[in-house]
Amino acid sequence: MHENRDATLKRLKRLEGQVRGIARMVEEDRYCVDVLTQIAAVRAALKGVEKLVIDDHAAHCIEDALASGDRADQRAKFTELLALLDKARS
Repeated sequence: MHENRDATLKRLKRLEGQVRGIARMVEEDRYCVDVLTQIAAVRAALKGVEKLVIDDHAAHCIEDALASGDRADQRAKFTELLALLDKARS
């Protein structure tokens, strides 16, 4: 992680708090729709963290591979990125 490290950590800590809040809601037998709403918010926030990490990977790891001129490394990083994007979509 490079540029987005601090932002990623900040968001993950916030997510950690949100997940603890959901656990409390379940312990308190809160209304299912309220729990599901919070779960959806956590899922959306996690997608935001995922985007930061992918952006950082593209801006540094892939960029370094391109600059290196090493075709095998370039191909490997590109294949990695495609696999990550495929996982992100599902």
